[in-house]
Amino acid sequence: MLVTLREILCDAEKGGYAVPAFNVYNMETVMGVLHAAEATRSPVIMQIYSRLFDGENGKFAGANILAAAKYATVPVAFHLDHGATEAQVVGALEAGATGIMIDASKLEFDDNAALTKKVVALCKQAGNIAVEGELGHVGTTKEEIGDNYTEPDAARRFVEETGVEALAVAVGTAHGRYKKAPKLAIERIREIKEAAGVPLVLHGGSGVPDEEIRAAVKAGIRKMNFSTDLCYSFLDTVFATSREWVGIDLFMRDAVKAVETFALSKIAVLGSAGQAK
Repeated sequence: MLVTLREILCDAEKGGYAVPAFNVYNMETVMGVLHAAEATRSPVIMQIYSRLFDGENGKFAGANILAAAKYATVPVAFHLDHGATEAQVVGALEAGATGIMIDASKLEFDDNAALTKKVVALCKQAGNIAVEGELGHVGTTKEEIGDNYTEPDAARRFVEETGVEALAVAVGTAHGRYKKAPKLAIERIREIKEAAGVPLVLHGGSGVPDEEIRAAVKAGIRKMNFSTDLCYSFLDTVFATSREWVGIDLFMRDAVKAVETFALSKIAVLGSAGQAK
């Protein structure tokens, strides 16, 4: 069933667990994620990276998510990941997204807040769609991961000024494959949660140790993003599959299963299994 970001995070807040947010790109990655969610009775967020809405890819990927949500017996939210422009936000809304992220975290606080507030107003007009913002830039693993964490007081101000209903924070993660497993600032997550009062989002989930994830969820993380490792699980299997399989549906069976296996592992550690309403 298709649900909103607001609904799925509200349930996670009440239940004290985090919802996995998987970046999907095609029918097969959607299938793998849905199979895992159905098998575990877990709510799930399927999200599309903003770049896909610079062309037609987002429309096709979005249609797959909507079809899966219609078929699903568990809650499925359709989310825009790292929206960088208003055009990408509009594209996602037109494609049927039930949650939007605007990422202006590279900007100074006031400029970030102004753009985020503008997108919040746009999404309210478009059907009262909840918005995720980001404060404290989460970079890539190619960059040095420092301790320039999101400040609790700044997070409180940001939420009050923008009206976001979820907040991505910088607490020690990065996007990509880690050379060394990250150590999260768990106490800072707890402080931000207390100050901001909204569901917190952890980006750069691929490669974070399970014990760190569990501690982060306990401290207040309610949505956790996974993209890099899902892509590798899919692509590694595709590259290893025999070319003797000519029927594409048969060729893709193992790749779908690999995505499902990866998704199952993250659902287990986030505590969302059995939480589907």
